[in-house]
This record gives sequence, structure tokens and C-alpha cells, in this order.
Amino acid sequence: MRINLWSSPRNISTALMYSLAQRPDTTVVDEPLYAYYLANTPSEAQHPGVPEIMASQSADGEAVVQNLILGGSYPTAHVFFKQMTHHLLQLDRGFLHQTQNVLLIRDPRAILASYTKVVQHPTPYDIGIPQQDELYDYLKAHHRLAAIVDARHLLQNPVGVLRQLCTQLSLPFDEKMLHWEAGPRPEDGSWARYWYHNVHRSTGFQPYVAKEIVLSLALEAVAAACRPAYERLLADELCVG
Repeated sequence: MRINLWSSPRNISTALMYSLAQRPDTTVVDEPLYAYYLANTPSEAQHPGVPEIMASQSADGEAVVQNLILGGSYPTAHVFFKQMTHHLLQLDRGFLHQTQNVLLIRDPRAILASYTKVVQHPTPYDIGIPQQDELYDYLKAHHRLAAIVDARHLLQNPVGVLRQLCTQLSLPFDEKMLHWEAGPRPEDGSWARYWYHNVHRSTGFQPYVAKEIVLSLALEAVAAACRPAYERLLADELCVG
């Protein structure tokens, strides 16, 4: 089984990837469409480490789909691809019919508070929430949406949400998914040193702590533009613990 996790950035997607990596029946792959996205996206948001990313991956999105996501030789029965929804761009969505697909969502204000510590001046499309909304419609229409997971609910109840996620994917729950060793993993993308500091210090899902979020007026406008899509997906969340 090939599983795509379609996430926005700064959304504990790396922690969830590390969680799945603990399963002996699952291989994980970190953002295989990142170079394709960078090669085809003009944006005010400047990503760190672009030369390294472009050198580490193919920027041919269709080749990545055929050779890595659908093809490729893996040592396990299942392969989990951590994906950013905005990396899809104009790729033919047909390959999604051959994969299980999970949407990982998070409150846009929380995303922006974290994202702008690394990348400045993001638009709604840079954090991928409008694209998640569109992808939700596509996956629902074609019966290819396995689950929706909200980051806050996952942190509040890792065992319950992971159990439900495994059920939705027809996988047995494995207690090993709750813990991992601190530090980098071999599956990390070349961008890990810019983005993964917190997860590298972790050994499991960190308890949810409500934080006061202060955004600029410009970022509040971005969050407001994203909120209707986020709330729409949250209302159809399939894994609530």
C-alpha cells in the first residue's frame, strides 16, 4: 500500500512521518515533490536550502510520481509519503486513485506563527490550505480520502487518533508508533536542518499546549482567508480519537 499524507507546512507532519517509520512494515519518504514545487513556483516566500534540495531530488514531477510514488523498490509492504499539498501544483491527479490519501490539517494562525520563523511573507497558497480544500473535494468525489487528522487532536490524544488512523488505513495499530529516538533520521530531506529542530529533540508526540499567538495585520489577513477552508475540513475530520 502507498499512503500519501497531504499536509500544510509546520503541522507536525514530520513527527507523524517519524511515527510511521517505527512500523516494521512501513518505509517513509520525505516530501518527494519539493524540488518539483520549487522549480515551478514563483513566490515571494524564499525557501532556505534551495540548491541542496534541487540537487537531492528530481524536479520532474511526473517522473517522481511514476518512479517513486507508484513505482520504486521498497523493502516493506507499505510506503508512507509525507507530502505538502501545495507541492502538487498541476500534476495529473490520476495517481491518487492508486494510493491511500490522508489530509493533515491545522489552525492557519498556528501554522503562520511557526512558518514565518523560517519563511517570510507567505500567501495562503504558500501554506497550502486553499489547495487542501480543492484536494478534499477531489478525493471525496473519487472515494480516495482515507482520513482527515487535525494536529491539535493528534497531540491531545496520540493513541486514540493513531488507532483510528490505522483503522481507516486497514493497518494494525502498533505501539511502536508512539515513540522514536531523538535526533535526525536517514529519511530526512536535505531541508531538515532548517525546519526539523524541534522534532529532532523529541522522542514522541509532544503534549498539546495552547499558546497565545500574535500575528501582524498582514498575517492575520492570510489566516482569515484560510479559515473557511480549514473549518470545512475540520467539520469532516475522520480521526478524532
